[in-house]
Amino acid sequence: MRGKILFVVGLGLGYVLGTRAGREKYEQMKTAAQRVWNDPRVQARVDDVQDFVKDKAPEVAEFVTDNAKKVVASVQGKSSTATPKKSTTAASKSSSSRSGSSGSSRSTSSSS
Repeated sequence: MRGKILFVVGLGLGYVLGTRAGREKYEQMKTAAQRVWNDPRVQARVDDVQDFVKDKAPEVAEFVTDNAKKVVASVQGKSSTATPKKSTTAASKSSSSRSGSSGSSRSTSSSS
């Protein structure tokens, strides 16, 4: 029992000392990062990158849109040739015609 208590006390002491040292190191890293970020040379580069992105954003958006349309067309083309056949049982035909919805009731059994 004494060993367990000493172990827990040691864990607690290690945690406290570690968090203090960790917090100091964190504050040092934070201060260094702020110094670098606020450096005029870094901010000049940030401004350059922002201007570049503003100039190129419409081109990138157009490129992405065009390629997305191509992918959709490609997928639709493939799916139209390989569409699985729907089961047309008398029960599903009568239920869909009574409910007034076309194709809303589908068979739940499918092969994977």
